[in-house]
Amino acid sequence: MTTRNLTSEDFEATVAENEIVLVDFWAGWCGPCRQFAPVYERASEAHPDIVFGKVDTEAEAQLAGAARITSIPTLMAFKDQVLVFSQPGALPAPALEELIAAVRALDVEAAMRDAEASHERMGA
Repeated sequence: MTTRNLTSEDFEATVAENEIVLVDFWAGWCGPCRQFAPVYERASEAHPDIVFGKVDTEAEAQLAGAARITSIPTLMAFKDQVLVFSQPGALPAPALEELIAAVRALDVEAAMRDAEASHERMGA
């Protein structure tokens, strides 16, 4: 699968209907975005079972605002409808592969239980 453009109309449905969704927030005038694009495209071809979405922050300013994007490129990863990673900056190919492996291996339910237990221990 190759990358797919996401808009405010299909963003939520895409995250809801797929186990793993990576989203690259970018803009055409952004140099690091243009450098990251081929790395992201190659990863999408190597992992056809994952949705690799792209959000043009210029065309989708409202969606970028709702996602609290303050720097581009920003890469987000969702697993089982949960945001599990969000970081600005272009990743080199090996780091993107490590991220993909980590997201695949992540047990979201266990991580949420652990976070909740930790939160309770802190008395919050």
